[in-house]
Amino acid sequence: MLLEYKYLILTRIREVNADLGFNWRVTMKHKLLIMTSFLLLTACTQESQNQIGRAINNWTGTDGILEIYAGNTLAKRFIKIDKLTTASGTSNDKDRPYRYGYGYLDANLNGKVDKDEKKKVYFEFSDYSTSYIFFENPK
Repeated sequence: MLLEYKYLILTRIREVNADLGFNWRVTMKHKLLIMTSFLLLTACTQESQNQIGRAINNWTGTDGILEIYAGNTLAKRFIKIDKLTTASGTSNDKDRPYRYGYGYLDANLNGKVDKDEKKKVYFEFSDYSTSYIFFENPK
């Protein structure tokens, strides 16, 4: 997967440089930089690579909606959520059984951020005992 990204990035750089009239010449500095970058990326664990992917996802932005249910009834809705994060232990790096995030509490459940709902709030909920649905805003 990383080799594919490396190839795509290098190909795109060559195309842009050719369009701009630059002569693509790989010097020793370029080779050393590319090899170092490649080694750093391949040395990352799968979790580190996932975190990089999530960071890119956060940079591009999402518009998530979290709905929490009490039985069959919608109890709470949070809107404009960037991401949900699974909590992890500080000393053992094991996942903890809850998720958290930041978003706007949709108090009247109308799907919009109203004037009295302009403050982002922190929320967390249990993975085991909470009935929830998290999805991207289809609008």
